[in-house]
This record gives sequence, C-alpha cells and structure tokens, in this order.
Amino acid sequence: MKMELVAPHEGLRESYLGLVAEIRDKRERPVPFCVGFPAEDFGAFLRQLNDCSLGIGIPEEFAPHTTYWLVRDDWDVVGVSSLRHRITDALWKNGCHIGYGIRPSERRQGYATLILKKTLEKAKERGIDKVFITCHKGNIGSVKAIRGNGGVLDAEYQLEGHPDLMQRYWIA
Repeated sequence: MKMELVAPHEGLRESYLGLVAEIRDKRERPVPFCVGFPAEDFGAFLRQLNDCSLGIGIPEEFAPHTTYWLVRDDWDVVGVSSLRHRITDALWKNGCHIGYGIRPSERRQGYATLILKKTLEKAKERGIDKVFITCHKGNIGSVKAIRGNGGVLDAEYQLEGHPDLMQRYWIA
C-alpha cells in the first residue's frame, strides 16, 4: 500500500467528494475548514484552493494556506490537511499552522499521525521550523497524532462559545 501527500487535482474528484459526503453524513464540522468549501463545480473548487495558497481571496485575518490530500494507492483520498504559511494575530487565538482531518471510515488506522508527519515535512520545506498546532482535548486521535510527531503541550484554554477545552502544542 502506497500513501502519498499530494496536491488536490481533478483525477481524485470522486474520491474527495466521497470523503466530503462521509463527513456530511456524520454531521461533523469540516476539518480542516477547506473541506467545507463548495466543490460542486470542481474546477472552481481547485482554483479556490490554489488562490488560497497564493493568498488571493482570503479574509484579512487569515494567512495563505496550502491544501494537501493523503492518498492511498494513487486514487483513494483518506485525509485532508491545510498548512498555513504563517500565523496572524487572529490565528493565535483561534487557529494554528496545520489543520487535518481523516475520512470517518478510515479513522483509527494511524492516518492522522501520517498526514501530520507528511504535512510537517511540507512546513519544513517552507522554512517553518516550529509548528503551532491545536486540538480539542477530547480528540484522542489528534492528541496521539500530535504527540506521536513530537508535539509538546504548551497550554490548555477555553474558546468562547465552545464547550471543549482546547490544547496548544508546539512541534519543533
């Protein structure tokens, strides 16, 4: 089995849309946030992801971010990650460098650890040597993935309007 982190492309349309459908069917919040972008017009969706990477059309408080898909055997999208190129003041409060999510039917197989590892490699290629990452304290899979990639807990805090305690980690 081959697992690669790739740039989104048209050839993975059906598999990606299947991932999105699974998340919707489970009534989960799209993670990372780009999974919530409209993808009915797939060409426009791919252009939006590319524009986000260039910093085009993003809110002022955001930062340019590149999206990657974790793909099994060249055709099956099992996860999505988003790498922010920098952290803004707003993102220090409610964000981080890397967001990632795994297709619901593929969880508990080590893919979160793998997608984070591969996205950390992309961060290093961009010159980001110290990665800021957050997760809900109760998200045991993400906590394990972050710690498994060298994450060191920095703080726990409550976000306004969210019932879950958040954790902030650093990965050098």
